[in-house]
Amino acid sequence: MSKKILIANRGEIAIRIIRSAKKLGLTTYVIQGNREPDAMYLEYADEIIPIRENLSEKIIFLNPEEIIRLALEYKIDMIHPGYGFLSENPDFAALCEQNGITFIGPSSDLIRNMGIKTIAKKMAAQAEMPLVPGSAGAITDAQVAKEFADNIGYPVILKASAGGGGRGMRIVEKPETMERHFKSAYDEAVAAFGNGDIFIEKYLTNPKHLEFQILGDKHGHVIHLGERECSLQRKHQKLIEEAPSASIDAKTREQMGKLAVKFAQSIGYYSAGTIEFILDEDGSYYFMEMNTRIQVEHPVTEIITGVDLIEWQIRIAMGEKLKLKQKDIKFKGWAIECRVNTEDPQNRFTPQTGFIERISFPHGDHIRIETGVKDFSVVTPYFDSMIAKIIVHGDNRADCIEKTMKALKEFSISGLKTTVPFCRTVLRSKEFVEATYTTHWVDSVFTTNMLESEDEAMMAALAATITYAKEYLQYSSDSPMFKSESLNVWVLNKRINK
Repeated sequence: MSKKILIANRGEIAIRIIRSAKKLGLTTYVIQGNREPDAMYLEYADEIIPIRENLSEKIIFLNPEEIIRLALEYKIDMIHPGYGFLSENPDFAALCEQNGITFIGPSSDLIRNMGIKTIAKKMAAQAEMPLVPGSAGAITDAQVAKEFADNIGYPVILKASAGGGGRGMRIVEKPETMERHFKSAYDEAVAAFGNGDIFIEKYLTNPKHLEFQILGDKHGHVIHLGERECSLQRKHQKLIEEAPSASIDAKTREQMGKLAVKFAQSIGYYSAGTIEFILDEDGSYYFMEMNTRIQVEHPVTEIITGVDLIEWQIRIAMGEKLKLKQKDIKFKGWAIECRVNTEDPQNRFTPQTGFIERISFPHGDHIRIETGVKDFSVVTPYFDSMIAKIIVHGDNRADCIEKTMKALKEFSISGLKTTVPFCRTVLRSKEFVEATYTTHWVDSVFTTNMLESEDEAMMAALAATITYAKEYLQYSSDSPMFKSESLNVWVLNKRINK
């Protein structure tokens, strides 16, 4: 059995992976990042691989050769890439394979094939997955794209074959703008991915984004763990996720789940992964792509199924058979995840950097917090702005929304602005409550006027301060002052005076 595991990542996902790895008795290693040498995740690992001075100009998590060199030096058996960085880099996975290190994820060939959208679509077509009308392969130039769009009808969307995260993607409303958008998409794709291949699809104007979580082992067994609703997005980046989705019924869920499993089996997939679907207004759904890594939003699935996805990622990588059968997967209640980003929603979500003076999270048996920061942590401009995830479980969707709202009001931070006020705005919106929101909600519905007033924000901050004071001030839990309203009055006076 492998004993040493290197987490080639940082922040909350590094801590999350360490938690599961230690359950399996593995010795956990992390790399001290050169841009945040005192980061919180370093405290959780068994061993820290120290920074090297001559690498100060390059982020270590984007340096596959150096990670492999360190892994060999420390006699590492396995590497978990987390999400982002090198998690879907087929060359990194291949380097692991070539050096006898177990890559916790699918094979480099599977990562490469699913990363090239035209290849993935071709494989999906062979598996009889429903596809959005579009080109079977890359389009060579703007004129060919225009002819194709004339056949399937406008609007259309141009997508980078090697793309992701919205890069190399352009919506074309009319023939006159095709040439300009095609050049823009091509240039961005080359700059971002080193691959200018562009394909074209019919653009669905008001879609939802659903993803099915799958697990497959190296012995041909694949199951799904239901879907996640990921339609609340800004610039193709998810902000709030929930599981299950209120957008489909049980029959549709079963059909889509079977398709996801069928596709994964057809390509010989193993490890955790997601089959991404786009859902049209008429209820039609289409295969969009496959992600070959653990997702940021995986906790909502874990909460409603009770399955530790990262533990199974590791077990599968070590060659274990998946003991879970499809009939074993039961869904309990509802879960919502709110991403806490250091961005200012009042100012076009401008990123915030600097010191976190104080941060306090909500607590409760129904609440799960994933974070990589604490009091006095530094948020740098070098990494993604997400500093935490607040995940809440409820008996049903209405109960979960109510509990999530309460949890968000109990969150408090000083020093930086976050997207928590935005999350509160979303959860109380008519579209979210009625589950009619789509991927365009932020762009087409949200305005800063919908955010809380200063009075509402102050009351929420005061409530969070009271919670913080009760947790951290040195009052005995048996003290009459702790149990009485006098502490609340004391805290309010202190806050108001300040």
